Amino acid sequence: MEKNMLGLLRIRVKKGLNLAVRDTLSSDPYVVVTMGNQKLKTRVVKNNCNPEWNDELTLSVTCLDTPITLTVYDKDTFTGDDRMGDADIDLKPYIECLKMGLKNLPEGCVVKRVQPTKQNCLSDESPCVWEAGKIVQDMCLRLRNVECGEIFVQIQWIDIPAKLNDNEVVVVDEEMDKIRRLQNGSDVRGVALEGEKGRAVDLTPAAVEAISESFGEWVVAGLKQSSNSNSNSNSNGNSNSSDEVVKVSLGKDPRVTGPLLSGAVFAGLSRAGCAAFDMGLATTPACFMSTVLLPFSFDASIMMTASHLPYTRNGLKFFTKKGGLSSPQVEEICEKAALKYANRLTKVSTMLTYRPKSVNFMSAYATHLREIIKQRINHPLHYDTPLQGFQIIVNAGNGSGGFFTWDVLDKLGADTFGSLHLNPDGMFPNHIPNPEDKIAMAMTRAAVLNNTADLGIVFDTDVDRSGVVDNKGNPINGDKLIALMSAIVLREHPGTTIVTDARTSMALTRFITAKGGHHCLYRVGYRNVIDKGAYMVVKIIIEMVRMKLEGSEEGIGSLIKDLEEPLESIELRMNIISQPKDAKAKGIEAIETFRQFIEEGKLEGWELDACGDCWVSEGCLVDSNDDPAAIDAHMYRFLMASGIHKVVDISQIEKYEKNGQVN
Repeated sequence: MEKNMLGLLRIRVKKGLNLAVRDTLSSDPYVVVTMGNQKLKTRVVKNNCNPEWNDELTLSVTCLDTPITLTVYDKDTFTGDDRMGDADIDLKPYIECLKMGLKNLPEGCVVKRVQPTKQNCLSDESPCVWEAGKIVQDMCLRLRNVECGEIFVQIQWIDIPAKLNDNEVVVVDEEMDKIRRLQNGSDVRGVALEGEKGRAVDLTPAAVEAISESFGEWVVAGLKQSSNSNSNSNSNGNSNSSDEVVKVSLGKDPRVTGPLLSGAVFAGLSRAGCAAFDMGLATTPACFMSTVLLPFSFDASIMMTASHLPYTRNGLKFFTKKGGLSSPQVEEICEKAALKYANRLTKVSTMLTYRPKSVNFMSAYATHLREIIKQRINHPLHYDTPLQGFQIIVNAGNGSGGFFTWDVLDKLGADTFGSLHLNPDGMFPNHIPNPEDKIAMAMTRAAVLNNTADLGIVFDTDVDRSGVVDNKGNPINGDKLIALMSAIVLREHPGTTIVTDARTSMALTRFITAKGGHHCLYRVGYRNVIDKGAYMVVKIIIEMVRMKLEGSEEGIGSLIKDLEEPLESIELRMNIISQPKDAKAKGIEAIETFRQFIEEGKLEGWELDACGDCWVSEGCLVDSNDDPAAIDAHMYRFLMASGIHKVVDISQIEKYEKNGQVN
């Protein structure tokens, strides 16, 4: 925000009258207000040449001579939006009234009447009126460069000191920062419910609406650009049908704030001119699949979840047909949303252009998973029930994963007796819904052993991560799960490169290499190393049945019997105390400082080791981030002689030999 800002101008765009027809019989109008480099827009009103918006747009005014232009557009899906006229807003008469310094006037008192002239765009007398302790001006603007149309607006000055002090500037900046701080890499996350000590609610309906609207606009713009650059996009699935609006689905986990925030998502998508579809209780992988699985094939999808975080949290994950959005893309969306949020503050729209349509996508998704299992197993005796004779325990953690029991496993013939926490409960009363949680794994292990089951499955809240327990009660998560998946994949595709995030051990690297594979370390984050919990479990189940059909009596855990386990292991995390925008730089500085200590021999017995096969340069992990020169993450492995004499702030320390090396 400019330090020389004079004040804020709030423009209420009320309605349009007799606007021009740009479609067959009507138009889909919206209004854009520009002032310098500021550009704000109203929502789209479909099929109406006499629309009512009542949208408030707020401009930062640094110079009273900067022109304010109002332009009306007709929203088109695949071609450029048609102009429907424009008009200028002349502030001078209104500012003259403000400079009078009037106080305590009678309600409704007319301070000044501004007449239409050739120099302004007024079509009728425009009164400046004392209203609720402030002066407001109502205008009926005659649109230029078009055959017909008028727009009704009201302007009001907010905080008009002679010079805005620094504290007031900070307040406006902080309103926008509230949205920026919600970005968490390629996701949006925040506190949605009171109950966390020292944390206020920041993922409000107003914030969610602004973010969802900006996402909808981003999707619409992307489809339009794709359509313009590729006339054959309809045939290859990259664009929606020309006679339909952009379709966006919403799924959510069972968190108690889901219903309230869902309304805000639908309101935001409506403002962006999108058709919203409510999937209800869903999973993160299912939301992505809703963009590609016929007959649904939505243009985009949003999953409302905060993964394994407490019940007080919630968040948003974004998908198109190409996959999850990148961090820069989410940053772009949040930046636009921040401006919208600052304009509207606590206002949430209740006027939905499209009412969300409920769709039962999860049944179709479950059918998709069942077909994969049946086809891959191809059971010689009972094709449709290939899991007959297997007992599989599912621990859904009271999240969204219960469907996998009754809609996938049961229908394939599995015995799921003894499964845990299948009912969705957004308070997560039994344990943290996380396959890395010790309580979750212990409860699943006990259920497997007590029921002599063949397999136990643990899902996180939104089913994008999973862990398993083998028939002997051995927990398989973290590095063990990656090793298991590597063993399965390398049997099917020898020489494959296994991509993991950077928080894995050298024992895993040795295991993958011994199996004939290559280990690629990459950035932490859902989009970077996609972990589709349900699909991973599907792969494990298929392998379990195949082993049985081949005559093996060993459980799935036998595939990782060669994986070294550390005698000691500890994970350390640095708590970076700084402004969010500086946190990444501080983290890199700390890691690089530690590297220098190692290279300069200041820590006796330590040495720097290589860290993987992909995107590695002199021991550091490099992320291209669409720019091969950009270093976006730093990670090193360090070797030390026997014994840990000094605990250092590195991510993970594991000891594999009593008198050997620690890595």
